[in-house]
Order: sequence, then C-alpha cells, then structure tokens
Amino acid sequence: MTDSFDLGEPPQERPEPPKPEAYRVLARKYRPQTFSQLIGQDAMVRTLGNAIARDRLAHAFLMTGVRGVGKTSTARLIAKALNCIGADGQGGPTIDPCGVCDPCRAIAEGRHIDVIEIDAASNNGVDNVRELTDAVRYASVSARYKMYIIDEVHMMSKPAFNALLKTLEEPPPHVKFLLATTEVDKVPVTVLSRCQRFDLRRIPADKLAAHFAEVCQQEGVAADPDALMLIARAAEGSARDGLSILDQAIAHAGIEGGGVAADAVRDMLGLSDRGAVRDLLGALLAGDAQTALAALRRQYDHGVDPASVLRALLETVHGITLAKVGAAPDAAQPAEERAALAEWSAALSFPALHRLWQLLLKGHDEVARAVLPIEAAEMALLRAIHASTLPDPGDLARRLASGAITPAVPISAPAAAPAPTAEPTAEGAPTDFEGLVAFLRDRRQPLAAERLHNGASVVRYAPPNLVLSGARPFSSDSIRDIADALREATGQAWRITIEDAPGVPTLREAAKVAADAERQAIWDSPMVQAARAAFPDAVLETWTNQRSSM
Repeated sequence: MTDSFDLGEPPQERPEPPKPEAYRVLARKYRPQTFSQLIGQDAMVRTLGNAIARDRLAHAFLMTGVRGVGKTSTARLIAKALNCIGADGQGGPTIDPCGVCDPCRAIAEGRHIDVIEIDAASNNGVDNVRELTDAVRYASVSARYKMYIIDEVHMMSKPAFNALLKTLEEPPPHVKFLLATTEVDKVPVTVLSRCQRFDLRRIPADKLAAHFAEVCQQEGVAADPDALMLIARAAEGSARDGLSILDQAIAHAGIEGGGVAADAVRDMLGLSDRGAVRDLLGALLAGDAQTALAALRRQYDHGVDPASVLRALLETVHGITLAKVGAAPDAAQPAEERAALAEWSAALSFPALHRLWQLLLKGHDEVARAVLPIEAAEMALLRAIHASTLPDPGDLARRLASGAITPAVPISAPAAAPAPTAEPTAEGAPTDFEGLVAFLRDRRQPLAAERLHNGASVVRYAPPNLVLSGARPFSSDSIRDIADALREATGQAWRITIEDAPGVPTLREAAKVAADAERQAIWDSPMVQAARAAFPDAVLETWTNQRSSM
C-alpha cells in the first residue's frame, strides 16, 4: 500500500514589476537628434546642407565654440547625416537623417562600431595616435564612412598633433575626422589648415528661453517666462548650462511648488532683482548715499553676492549707453526696464556714463579681490556717489579756458607742484610769442624754445598766460617742462592751458610759408626768368638773405 499526496497545482511565479527607467538629466534627454533641433547655428547647418547636396564633403571638420553650444552634438549629427541609409535602406547622405534606420539608431545610442568617439584629454599621447593611424587603414564594418570624433582636441600633446598630421591631411576615402574644442587657439595652425572649421555661436537669450519653454511643456512643468529669461541670461549662451540650471530650478520648485517662479530662480542663483538694481542706480545718480547703502544691504541680506550687484549695475549702465547711441532695444527686456533705460539715456551725457562705468568697473574688481566684499562694495558706491556731484571734466576745462571760473592758484601743468611766487624781472616778458621763443634761446632754454617753435599752435598769448590749441596736443610732462623753463627765464609763474580751439600756425610752419613765398618771388623775378630762358635746366638752390630758421 502506497501513500499518495495531492500536492495541487504548482505555485505560479509573480511577475516582477517593471524597473523604472533611470532618470536622465535634461541636458542629455534633450540633446539635439536632428539639425533642425540644433538652435542658433543656422549658418553652419546651411553650409553643411549645401556641401552634402553637392557632394563636396571635407575629410575633416573642426567645431569650436564655448561650452554647451552643440559641438559634440553637431559631430554626432554629421556622423548620422553621412551614414544614414533611410527607412527603406536605400538612402544616401542627407542633412535630414531619418533617425529610424540602423545606423541612425546606433549612432544616437552611442553603440555604432564605425563611429569612434575619443576623449583627447585622456588619450593625448603619441601611442594613442599611433593606434588611431593603424586603425584607419581598415574599412568600415557596416557604415558608409568610418567616423572619428575627437573631443577636446586641444588637450593633445604637440608630438601627438605632429603624429596625426599626415593621416589628417590624406585619410583613406572611407574615413572622416570630426574634431571639437573649446580653445581653438591651442590647436596648432598645421591642424587648423587641414580642417573645415565651423565656429559655433553663443545662443541668444531669447532663443534659449523659447527652448526652455518647450522643454518645460514636454516635462509637464509650469514655468514663469521671467524665470526662463533669468535662466537663459545666467546660461550665457550655453544650452547645456541653461538646461542644468532649469533642472535644478524644477527640483527647487518641488512637487507642489507651483512651477518654476522668477523669485525662486533669483534666490537659487543669488541674482539681484532687476527692479532693486534700478532703484539702486537711481539712488546713485541722485547722490542719495543713505538710500543706496540701504538698498545694497537689502540685496546682501537676501543672499546676493556684492560682486553680483555691481555686475548688474554695470549691465544697466551698458544698457543705458546703448540706448543713448540708438541701438535697437533688447526684446527680452521687460517693458519697465526699457522705459527706465530710455529715460536715463535722455538725462545722462556720454562723459557721465563713461565715468560711471569706470567707477563701477573699478569697484567690481576691488570687491572680487576684497577680504570684506560688502564693505568694499559700499565704499565703491560711495565713491560713485561722490563723483556724481563733481562737475564734468570737459565742461570744467571749457569754463576755465573761458574765464567763467578762476582757479585758486595758477596751474602750470597737471600734477605740478605749486610754483613759488616771484617778482617779474626787469626785462619782463616779451610782447609777442615769437619774441618769447627767442627770449628762451637767449636764456639758455633751447629745448623749451624748440618745442614751442616747432609744435605750439597759439590760441592766446597774454603773459603770464599761454593758451595752446588742442589740435597739436602736448603731453603733461612737456607742458610742465616748458612752464618750468618759462619761470626760470622770466622769474614769474606761467599758466599754460590747452583749449579745444584752432590756433595760429606754428613758428616753424610760418617760417616755411614765408620761405616758400620768398623763393617763388625770386623765381618769378625778371633776372631769374632771363637766366631760366638761357639755362632751362637751372635749379634755384639758395639765395641771398635766405631764411635759416626753418
């Protein structure tokens, strides 16, 4: 008798839940897959399209530009364009790869055996280049062309570049080289001359903001247009940097944060509010120190770096200057900011704007190096406020020259020490400028006499005041030396100024004109005409009483 056991049906295995797809950052997820998705590089796309259509493909391409503008992406797109076979498998090279054929999918996924990506930063030696030159002799396995994408090519050593030159100049017909670099100045000229170069431009802020809006829409995230513009400006023309900041802003907003808001982005990036910057600049221009310092402290308390505040002020002053010269307004700017820039541009002069720019630029450099940044920023603002109360240097010079204001002490030259007062000598100063030059020669001041004789265009001569034309400017050192020579020769202090007005010809020019006139008069005299008739080839070389002061 045997015992039987009913074990029933075997237990069924539970299906494993599908593994969630690993998260990819936005910069990788939205990498361009077609040339139409490559933003801001229309000229390069048009050139490549014409080259492919006319079958005028170079054997080596060099993509250069700042970070994140699409250099490596462009290299991969060129690899897809040259190796695409179409959905039916019968296509040829095209500027619009299908994206569905085996070569397109393999290249997009980074697994195509004939598309070799090389990081030159870690493969920068001669041995690495020797392996590459040995491999190029073999035909491609499945693709139309064997593509070598060398990223950060400027990191290669000089011997490695030299080892690559011959292969780069005359590669086999089935090989194409795609080089990418952010520092093209470090690439030898011998390499540049063997490549067709494309300079990828920085992407404009408005195009970046539009691109970020499309990304947010596909991600199902609400985003404030002002926030996207802040991100686009912070990206400085780099799509990758902008997408990385957008990724961080989406995470910063949280699940129930209401989307990406401008205030949140500003706090996240430590940027100063544009309205607060305009208020601060208004206080600066009004000379209100207390309001300006309080506005700066509020920004600092909100976590904004003092150097960031000064940089925002510099950007605003630059915008005012562009508005004053009549440049087209930036469409990405808010309407209130454009109105404020237009109002300031009408009220401020170019010298005031240039002076404010220099003061803020100097302050920004000081803050960047300062041990106490906020204190350095406050001192920079106070310096700018103090300068706003000073008269314009050009207007001050005109008023001094016209006599509208009188300086407290006579000024002989910039940065010269106060001249000691002395009684005029018995001889006194000559009554005309030519006599003054001769007087200096007699008093053993030949250098000052020659400078005045050859280069001084006199506007007004009224001893001890001498006004010279700015059309023939003297250096401050020359003016100081001449003033010292005049004081030593005449025994009294002289004031030499430069005025933006026409002056009389220099003594050298006047002497030359007189000599030319005298020569012509002698040449046209009856005696000389008779001699010229007898001797047609005669030349007048010298004559009696010829001037010798030229």
